[in-house]
Amino acid sequence: MTWTPFYLGDGTPRDVDLGAPPPWRTFPRQPRPERFQPPPGLVEAVNAALALRRPLLLTGAPGSGKSSVIKQVATELRLGEPLRWHITSRSTLVDALYRYDALGRIHAQRLGGDSGTDDIAPFLQLGPLGTALLPSRAPSEQPRALLIDEIDKSDLDLPSDLLDVLEHGEFEIPELARYRDDDVDVREWESDAVHRIVKGRVRCDNFPFIVLTSNGERDFPAAFLRRCIRYTMPMPDTESLRRVVAAHFETEVAPSGPVDSLIAAFVERLRAGESLAVDQLLNAVHVLTGAQAPEGAAAEEVRELILRELTGA
Repeated sequence: MTWTPFYLGDGTPRDVDLGAPPPWRTFPRQPRPERFQPPPGLVEAVNAALALRRPLLLTGAPGSGKSSVIKQVATELRLGEPLRWHITSRSTLVDALYRYDALGRIHAQRLGGDSGTDDIAPFLQLGPLGTALLPSRAPSEQPRALLIDEIDKSDLDLPSDLLDVLEHGEFEIPELARYRDDDVDVREWESDAVHRIVKGRVRCDNFPFIVLTSNGERDFPAAFLRRCIRYTMPMPDTESLRRVVAAHFETEVAPSGPVDSLIAAFVERLRAGESLAVDQLLNAVHVLTGAQAPEGAAAEEVRELILRELTGA
């Protein structure tokens, strides 16, 4: 069928049917953990991290499925919706543990004057790591799951700053340790739920399942690495990519068909040292093999656009 673009660039208003989006680009996002295909050795690494109550450090290229691991584990083991701490160069340990709005509290005190109650609770919220370390509400409660995404994007000191918290599973909120009341109800991360903090101390009783992801862009201190179970995502091969595509599109990949040809070319480029992500392949399959797929020169142009190397300008 002839490629029919939505946008023509002529500025003329028109009614256009954009068609259905790819399954992984529907909103609100609906996680489909069964679509993730664990590579060899990953299941063993996850189970070791769970048994030892140690963080799992996953290293691999962008788009290799690292962040999908925790979603699948949390679903299978009923750990609840995973918490997420996305790392940037400005991320600090304190931000991951709790957030305190000191200026907001000062402003409230000034507005309240002598009649103000000076309640600190509205100005505190636990961060993603702090929430993951909360003690269980019931003896049978499973540990929380926490994704620490792209740890190699952090400041050089952050991995070392994490050591004590990851080793002992506890931390102090100084503002609460000095507060007049011993018990304060503090909001959890991205939730309306509150948890009672006693004397400013948070101590976990069931260490969370923590997955840290790295794109392999830096080295980490030995003291940090020895506290983690480490696994490197392997370079995908033709057979594993066939399974990934089949899982996402819920269809078998026909041998020697257009999808199989895309997979073979993708693997060849990976082996040649190019930096490509698996989701680029999925995007290419969706656009280049659908009912309205482009043909000829248009197909080549779209292919180059979608499968552009990640390290290129």
